[in-house]
Amino acid sequence: MDARLDHVARIQAEWARERPDVDVSPQGVLGRLHRLAAHLTEELCVVYRRHGLSEGEFDVLAALRRAGEPFERAPGELARFTMVTTGAMTKRVDRLENAGLVARRRTADDGRGRVIALTPAGRALIDRAFTEHMRNERRLLDALSAEEAELFENLLTSWLARVEPA
Repeated sequence: MDARLDHVARIQAEWARERPDVDVSPQGVLGRLHRLAAHLTEELCVVYRRHGLSEGEFDVLAALRRAGEPFERAPGELARFTMVTTGAMTKRVDRLENAGLVARRRTADDGRGRVIALTPAGRALIDRAFTEHMRNERRLLDALSAEEAELFENLLTSWLARVEPA
């Protein structure tokens, strides 16, 4: 086996040898994309952990911060903005509430609905964490030229639009 081949190419070569009847070319894109996503996720999680957060907790705080004043969302809306189930959302919110970063309260409109709101401590934390997160993402993306990054973004945008509902 050629030592210059990357991990995915080695797997493809093995499958081509063992199953020449199967087209393994999709692994060239999907295998590398999967491996890249795993590496990038780990690099992103380093920042979240530095701020005492899990990836999911960062996601919840960020969704609340993006909502703008008064930095709150209904639980269902929050689940949609973070793409997790309401059950998973409840666990995340419980942890964040116990840490004093969010608060549950009744809506001001009629008092029957509930919202999840950032506390001042939660806002301060997500502002610090997000600033570092963006610096980290810039560092990771700087491995590509500006032209490569733009091309990659356009390709991913096009592909995602075909597989993910609007």
